[in-house]
Amino acid sequence: MVEVNNLTMRYGSRVLFENINLKFDVGKRYGLIGANGAGKTTLMKILSKQIQPTSGNISVQNGLRVGTLSQNQFAFEDFTLKDAVMYGNKRLYDAVKEKEDLCINGDFEDEKVNDRLGELEIICAEEDPTYEVDVNIEKTLTSLGFPVEVHEDLMSSLSGGDKFKILLAQVLYYKPEVLFLDEPTNNLDLEAIAWLEGQLKRHEGTMVVISHDRHFLNSICTNILDLDFKKVREFSGNYNDWYIAANLVQKQQELERNKKLKEKADLEAFVRRFSANASKAKQATSRQKQLDKLNIEDLQSSTRRDPSIVFKAKREIGNEILEIENISKGFDEKVLNDMSFRVEKGDKIALIGPNGIGKTTLLSIIIGDLQADSGKVKWGATIEPSYFPQNTTDLIDGSEPLYEWLQSFGEKKDIDEVRKCLGRMLFSGEEQKKSIKSISGGEKHRMMLSKMMLQKGNFLILDEPDNHLDLEAIIALGEGLYNFNGNAICATHDRELIDAFANRIIELKEDGSFIDFKGNYEDFREKFGA
Repeated sequence: MVEVNNLTMRYGSRVLFENINLKFDVGKRYGLIGANGAGKTTLMKILSKQIQPTSGNISVQNGLRVGTLSQNQFAFEDFTLKDAVMYGNKRLYDAVKEKEDLCINGDFEDEKVNDRLGELEIICAEEDPTYEVDVNIEKTLTSLGFPVEVHEDLMSSLSGGDKFKILLAQVLYYKPEVLFLDEPTNNLDLEAIAWLEGQLKRHEGTMVVISHDRHFLNSICTNILDLDFKKVREFSGNYNDWYIAANLVQKQQELERNKKLKEKADLEAFVRRFSANASKAKQATSRQKQLDKLNIEDLQSSTRRDPSIVFKAKREIGNEILEIENISKGFDEKVLNDMSFRVEKGDKIALIGPNGIGKTTLLSIIIGDLQADSGKVKWGATIEPSYFPQNTTDLIDGSEPLYEWLQSFGEKKDIDEVRKCLGRMLFSGEEQKKSIKSISGGEKHRMMLSKMMLQKGNFLILDEPDNHLDLEAIIALGEGLYNFNGNAICATHDRELIDAFANRIIELKEDGSFIDFKGNYEDFREKFGA
């Protein structure tokens, strides 16, 4: 269906990947994974023919429709929601719009107009043989949380997250046989992710997807493509299957590597001892030949590095933690309505709910960045909160190097402690001297987590910290929250992260009410439904 032959991509002297050969089969859904910077998005853009490789080629079977998820959320500002989705099938969209224009403005006495209307009708029948374009788009938009009354609204009226949902609907509406999706779960809430999983599992063609959502990859993938060491290795199964197999391979390689390193050290010692001894020179030469044949470099472990996220509270937490009393907050309309709950010692809360429901508003009120219209926030006397805001990438800025930025918060931190913390978050050596404004979104999120680790607060408040983080960092964050000996409340749409740490679930509802469930996410889903 799709074949990759001798694919190589270089940027100057840097080689991203080289001599990659792949064949994507019908009915398989491939998850493309790899460390940040390995070249996943670049490879996806080459596969979808958005950019050209340095060498090699991509061949797609003739006649197949290829769909690629657009990342430009502002490309359709003057389109209605309905038209933006229909544009996914541009041939149908153009025919429908031209037909509408001719029906309104055309001269039906003109034979050419009537002939053209006939041609357009044929195109519409070919692209939409059941004449259900309006019904199908309405179903899709409604499933994504857009009620019928807003389907004629302009795209410019939507938030960035909702625009992304429309782009997703657009590419799926086209029903392409070959589908390329780069981070399709970004900006989606739990309900929309569940809808997307259902759609993709019914896809009968070929699909390649990049995602940092482990649950999503486990749910939809039949195969995993691991981009590492400038090559791509294919594994059968989902992400968990790959994880088990890859770790087993790595352990075997480490054992073999250690064996070869010992053999190499023994041979080198023998050559050093006897190369100057005439009676042993022949043996030494033989050992040197053995040494030359040992290729240690072939036995490489993964280039991935796992961050170490460890939260430690410098002050023991008391019995009075946090109490929310009758909090209400409205903007154009009410977001939070008379909300009350008490946080108990040991609570690790996952705050969930659709986008725009008020999760960030609630956390901002709790931390004191936003004033409630009514109600109170009561903190216990022993509580020292530490906050991860949703707009972290916008807040972290400046010309100072990373270590100076971290040192600037509160009391001056010991430089060794700062450097060790940066090292645990994968900023090593010269990287610690980089300017804070030059780093990526994912690196800024790791910097904010570094700050929280150094602050050593006993109550952690995190607003979608997993955005921009890779799979390894999200796993480490879940472990860090689970092992933390204080309290935490975290707003997230990542189900694996929720599963990793949460022992209490608070779900905000669209009618202003909320569910407060003491238990893990699996039990919550069993009681209240997915």
